[in-house]
Amino acid sequence: MYTKNNNLCRLKVYISNNSCILDGDISISHFTDLIRIFHLQHPIESRPSREAIDEQIIHLPSATELLEAGVRFKVNTESNCLLDLRFSGGVLEIPQLTVEDSTEILFWNMVALEQCHYPHESYIADYVVVLDYLINTGKDAGILVWNKILENWLGDSDSVANLFNGLCKNVVYSDISSQFSILCKELNAFCSNPWHKLKATLRRDYGKTPWQTAASIAGILLLILTLLQSVCSVLQV
Repeated sequence: MYTKNNNLCRLKVYISNNSCILDGDISISHFTDLIRIFHLQHPIESRPSREAIDEQIIHLPSATELLEAGVRFKVNTESNCLLDLRFSGGVLEIPQLTVEDSTEILFWNMVALEQCHYPHESYIADYVVVLDYLINTGKDAGILVWNKILENWLGDSDSVANLFNGLCKNVVYSDISSQFSILCKELNAFCSNPWHKLKATLRRDYGKTPWQTAASIAGILLLILTLLQSVCSVLQV
C-alpha cells in the first residue's frame, strides 16, 4: 500500500537522481506533476512540437521484428529524459528505465494527469505508446532487458510485457510528439528494406563467432573458385 510517506520517499529519490533544473516560473500542481517534469527534463520551450497522428505509428514494428530486420538496440547513456529516443545507422537508442512494482501506478498517474491537464502535451503518453508497440510479448521485453534498456525488477519478461500492454487502455490521444513520429517513420522505412533483413539473417546465421565468420568466408571463396574452375573447363573444351 502506498502512503504519503512512501510518496515523499520516492520524491526524494527522484530529486537526488535527476539533475533537472526547474524553471522558476513553472507551475506544479501535484507530486505526480513534479515527477513527470523530472522524467521529461527538457524545458518546455525545447520540447518537440506536436502533430496529428500518422498512420505510420499504427504499424510500428515490435522489438522482435526490429531485431529480425537488423535494428540494433542500445542504451542512450547521455540522457535520462524519456523523450530522447534516437535512431541512426540502424541503431535504436533508448534511455534506461527501471521497471518495478510501482512503475505501473506511476505511469498510470502521469498519463492520467496528462489526459486531464496536458491533452496536447502528452509526452509521457507518447513514450508509453511507443513502448507498447515495441513490446507485444515477453520475448520483446526480453530483448530490451538483454540490451539493458529495461532494468527488470519484476522477475520475468511476461510481467513487463503485460505492464506496458495495459498502460494504453482507455487512453485518448489525437496528436503525438513530432520527434516520435519521425522515429516511427524511420523505423518502418528501415524494416521495409529487404537488404537490411538479409544482412541481419546472414549475420545471425553465419557470423555469430569469428570462427563461424571465417568458415563462411572460406566457403564462399571455395564456391567462387569452383565456379571459376568449371567455367575454365568449359572454355577449354
